[in-house]
Amino acid sequence: MNLQEKNEKLKTYLKGMGSVAVAFSSGVDSTFLLRTAVDVLGDKVIAVTAQSCSFPKRELDEATEYCHQHGIEHIVVESEELEIEGFSHNPLNRCYLCKSELFHKIWGIAKERGIEHVVEGSNTDDDGDYRPGLQAVKELAVESPLRYAELSKEEIRILSKELGLPTWEKQSFACLSSRFPYGEEINEAKLGMVDKAEQMLIDLGFRQVRVRHHGDLARIETDDAGFEILADKNVREEIYTKFKSFGFTYVSIDILGYRTGSMNETLTEEERTI
Repeated sequence: MNLQEKNEKLKTYLKGMGSVAVAFSSGVDSTFLLRTAVDVLGDKVIAVTAQSCSFPKRELDEATEYCHQHGIEHIVVESEELEIEGFSHNPLNRCYLCKSELFHKIWGIAKERGIEHVVEGSNTDDDGDYRPGLQAVKELAVESPLRYAELSKEEIRILSKELGLPTWEKQSFACLSSRFPYGEEINEAKLGMVDKAEQMLIDLGFRQVRVRHHGDLARIETDDAGFEILADKNVREEIYTKFKSFGFTYVSIDILGYRTGSMNETLTEEERTI
């Protein structure tokens, strides 16, 4: 299928659902999914965003503003992952625990409003990595229209640009809990360190960036444009000073640069089946 055929497949799929609750994070994928759902189903669409300490305020603000601008019913649900039993220990199935709790809440909201389906924004690029959250999607009968239409992240960006969506070139984002090695305790203070560090880099002009938390060491992953920014010694010194004020002792730069799921690189094949 070419790109337009995939887009039509997506629209047909959504139209057949009748009404949907979209798990909306304001990211590239969920924004495109929400826009397409509204184009097809109109006011039979609601957007649900989870608010927690692992979800930066800037992302919540963007989600709220987008729905306000486009007249979409937007529900913000409290979903504090740290209160989920076992989550703070950062087990291999951390993402499953989070998604299971979140989708249970979204289903509750959907049923209260007579909404027939819950949908989320994973795409075909998510099929090749360790994604325990997709197990929760399957168990709770949450549907993934972008995967069904065989759309990749890059194709979603192209279609988003055609629609004039502001997210078409937005950096990829994952919840802040993904910045920690498996088994390292996650708490609100550590999440705050990562949030402040990444926000500081974004304010400096970094587009695609992650700050991985390794105890007292921060490991920066960024793209080629970010490496150009880091070439300036004054910028590096500013980053180091700021990161120390956030609670880090050491600051490093990952020479391989930004990549999704880098914390999964240490997993064995057996662990990836958990």
